[in-house]
Amino acid sequence: MFAERLIRARKAAGLSMNALGQEVGISANAIKKYEHGINMPSSSNLLKLAKALGVRTEYFFRPVKVELQGIEYRKRSNASKKLLNQITGDVMEQAERWAELLDLYPDSVKPVPDFSLPKGLAKKISSPEEIEAIADQMRSEWELGLNPIPDMVDTLESNGVMVISTKVESNKKFDGLAGNINTTPVIVISVHQPGDRQRFTLAHELGHLVLDGRLSDDIDEEKACNHFAGAFLLPKTSLYQHLGENRQALEPQELYMLKHEFGISMMAILMRAGQCGVISANLKTQYYMKFNKLRWRTKEPGDPYPKEDTYLFKQLAYRALGEDYIGESKAAELMSVSLASFHKERKLGVMSAAAD
Repeated sequence: MFAERLIRARKAAGLSMNALGQEVGISANAIKKYEHGINMPSSSNLLKLAKALGVRTEYFFRPVKVELQGIEYRKRSNASKKLLNQITGDVMEQAERWAELLDLYPDSVKPVPDFSLPKGLAKKISSPEEIEAIADQMRSEWELGLNPIPDMVDTLESNGVMVISTKVESNKKFDGLAGNINTTPVIVISVHQPGDRQRFTLAHELGHLVLDGRLSDDIDEEKACNHFAGAFLLPKTSLYQHLGENRQALEPQELYMLKHEFGISMMAILMRAGQCGVISANLKTQYYMKFNKLRWRTKEPGDPYPKEDTYLFKQLAYRALGEDYIGESKAAELMSVSLASFHKERKLGVMSAAAD
């Protein structure tokens, strides 16, 4: 177990054996022997390894082991294997803490619902209209109506999808990742992406869960999931209400305001306007060219849409603490913070409640 975790932590940190050895003050050959299970580090070297790799010593001996299956990345073609190893390592470490936390709850308590698709979904989808219909059906099943979705992370977590945020710096080469941990679907987003991009990634990956095995052979799955994402975030009916059903021109300010109302990029709104027949294909192309010229496809104008994050893990850790399923030391360990930092955070919460 120690050897496997050391290898994963080293790759997640983006370090070679030689680089890690230099950080710790030992040879690369010593690191190699640790990773092959030949030797175990001394207690002092164990502490140095943990510090160099940015993990707690408990990480190397954590009893819970999970397997991330069916991984699909939303990434640029020039994303390196080293970068993907870093992201995967970070995701696995967080997923293990998730699994350990959920295992600490008694069987009679189910803090996270199972993910399930609504009954009656079309078994074979062969047109864009059917993708629109399924996106509307998902909104209806989750009782979202036609209004903007205020929090995509919370919406998915409330319906049984695990969402993990990674802080690994990817220099815009990574948008997200999707897979399964046991029977639970998991979607990973980057904290370095603007909120509208995070939300589109979440909706796109939801599209994979919903459309898997339902698309006819002549439909490209990635394009279909992009269509689903746009329709889920900005339904056709809502688009018509805001832009009308037929336009000869669009004002950039209209797109900007819709972006901040529905949490979907200006570029994606243009795509929706073309999909729903609000603007002609020729006009859509003209706007694409304008966006390219103004470099808005790289960075859209004005204030970015606020980023999203997940708070469910921390909420469930505090819930477990409140229910006496765990103690303070375990809660701090699960949150990957020192006991002193945890005490400080917890104390502030009590002081705030007392002040109220």
